[in-house]
Amino acid sequence: MKIFVEVNRLLYYVSLMANKLPIEKKVLVISMLCEGASIRGVERITGVNQNTIMSLARRVGDACAKIMDEKMRNLNCRNIEVDEIWGFIGKKEKRATRKESMIIGVGDVWTFIALDADTKIIPSFIVGRRDSYHAKAFMEDLAGRLSRRVQLSTDALSSYPEAVERGFGSEVDYAQLVKTYGVVNLNKDAASRYSPAEVVKTERTIINGMPDVSRITTSHVEKQNHTLRMHCRRLTRLTNAFSKKFENFQAAVALNFAYYNFCKTHGALRMTPAMAAGIESSHWTVADLVKRCGE
Repeated sequence: MKIFVEVNRLLYYVSLMANKLPIEKKVLVISMLCEGASIRGVERITGVNQNTIMSLARRVGDACAKIMDEKMRNLNCRNIEVDEIWGFIGKKEKRATRKESMIIGVGDVWTFIALDADTKIIPSFIVGRRDSYHAKAFMEDLAGRLSRRVQLSTDALSSYPEAVERGFGSEVDYAQLVKTYGVVNLNKDAASRYSPAEVVKTERTIINGMPDVSRITTSHVEKQNHTLRMHCRRLTRLTNAFSKKFENFQAAVALNFAYYNFCKTHGALRMTPAMAAGIESSHWTVADLVKRCGE
């Protein structure tokens, strides 16, 4: 009990130290985290203690989730693509005990992501298991943020049709893109072994409504998965970078998406996705983001 009290006291003082950081330091720390720097790397460059960095990132990430929730309303999107991206917390699923794998907080974790193919904005995301419960929660949240009937494209995850029906009802033009992959040769050289399996066949399956067949694709959101792995260190593959707590993982993902939507200029659009979607009239700096998060 005494050790528990001392740990809480230490965390309290770390939080106070984070609050006392100059705004310039906070902006530098958040900027580096958003661009994929590791916590240890940020510590070495800025001189800010790693515990202070984690405390600041957690607070800003939680505030970013609230900002996204408030801003992503009544969106006039037309073509939504959905995909999931894999990560893990603490350890991979195959290393987790049966008790650990029964809770969200240890083992594999999936982030469901929706992306508007036209404005490139991410209106909704949810972190959890790759199961029916989280698929339904995700689709209900996504449907509640849109102001019009949309065309929706997903992969062939079996949970999606029921989830889409529950979230959108019949007010959606929905199709799945089913990909067939070739056999992975484990005896290949290292450079090829870690490359994605070759897609040998794709099939577009219409589930509901009358979607435009030429726009049934998940290519844009899959590219966003690549961007996410490059900018969120906790999702970088083949490294020792990972979250130890579910809450920290959620905060890191929320920080990344807020930075992507409001601060990062999209190369093809020459503006931020939030500007392209008409949510904001100007580009946010990281300093703007940090200040809006109450820091």
